[in-house]
Amino acid sequence: MLIIVQNLPVPLDRRVWLECQALRANGYDVSVICPKGPGDPGRQVIDAVKIFKYRPAPEARGLFGFALEFAYSWMRTAALTLVVWRQCRFAFIQACNPPDTYWLLALLWRIRGVRFVFDHHDLNPELFLSRFGRPRTLIQRAEFATLSWLERMTFRSAERVISTNDSYREIAVRRGGRDPEDVIVVRSAPDTAVMRPSYPAIPRPADAVELVYLGIMGPQDGVDTVLYVMDELVHNRGRRDVHATLMGFGDSQQDLRRLASDLRLEEHVTFTGRADRQMVAENLSRADIGLCPDLKTPLNDVSTMNKTMEYMAFALPSVSFDLVETIFSGGEALLVVPTGDIAAFSDQIERLIDDKRLRLTMARAARARVSEFLDWQPQAQSYVGVYDALTGTERPSGVTYPDAPERTHDEWGNRIVPLGDEAEFNRFILERR
Repeated sequence: MLIIVQNLPVPLDRRVWLECQALRANGYDVSVICPKGPGDPGRQVIDAVKIFKYRPAPEARGLFGFALEFAYSWMRTAALTLVVWRQCRFAFIQACNPPDTYWLLALLWRIRGVRFVFDHHDLNPELFLSRFGRPRTLIQRAEFATLSWLERMTFRSAERVISTNDSYREIAVRRGGRDPEDVIVVRSAPDTAVMRPSYPAIPRPADAVELVYLGIMGPQDGVDTVLYVMDELVHNRGRRDVHATLMGFGDSQQDLRRLASDLRLEEHVTFTGRADRQMVAENLSRADIGLCPDLKTPLNDVSTMNKTMEYMAFALPSVSFDLVETIFSGGEALLVVPTGDIAAFSDQIERLIDDKRLRLTMARAARARVSEFLDWQPQAQSYVGVYDALTGTERPSGVTYPDAPERTHDEWGNRIVPLGDEAEFNRFILERR
């Protein structure tokens, strides 16, 4: 299998890395082509997954910048497919969008008998609408038409489509013209046997409240909402004990840092930049409340937000705007407010701060829901099942998923919270130390 990713390096892309591990555990040989992260080598082998990386394109600005980024990434990826082929003659290409451009590369490899599977991570036409609104000028209409055509070609070229939720599956069938039997839902979900709270190495101060955001920081992600909420809590409501840690990177990161400075929030907001697994585990373990600031847009409303379920894996209650798929993911672990309502968002954070019983109930509901209904293991069975069906592989005993060893410490040496000890788990949720 050859997996192509453009928007994140692997293993930082947690969904793709879980897919790689699931394939390896069931006997498939896996290679990945992706951009480099800071300090990454050009070649890596991690857990028997061969990773080929190229220097990412400069940050894109405007139509020409994005076109240049896509063309550069496509050419670097195409060149690396030749390198991979010389080492291992892959039978499948799995392309993960954005962008919707790798169908053409897959068609070229079809000459050598390589089959194409599309892992549908994003809705690029909806991303355009969410950023720019309905196209009005001739150039905008041309841009939107191009994105729509690329999406259609990706759907049509793929032998199978893997959708991240039922909303995406419906779009693949209705807009992509795919047979429903060829579209399989594999939800983005955490491996809760591994992703679980541990006692943080640097716990929050005992008299403080720690809020956390994890994710991309682009114009469509609403992270500026977090800063306006913090301004409301700290300066208008006098919540001087509240601190927010914002983990992630993206096109808007520098603008967000300037906004935090303009709002005099330097002491109350920390930007970590790109977050590796250790940083995620540490900060989600020490936080009290997860933040889901994505506004209700054509893209966000039907997209599954990984951060929601990762908060839940660490037993965090969350506050969110009223997005269809986020509400489905969060269930009783989520307090929902009308989109864009800063005061209501702040109200619900204060409610969780002041009502410890509610915070405890929601935190326990979060961990229970994600581990019982939204865990990666059943998703891994569906995912590997796509390739087993295409290769004619039969597994009488089912898809293999390696059991996580019983551990008392995480891989960085922090003690794992004993979730089966109800009294201690409750204490940890309220104190996070």
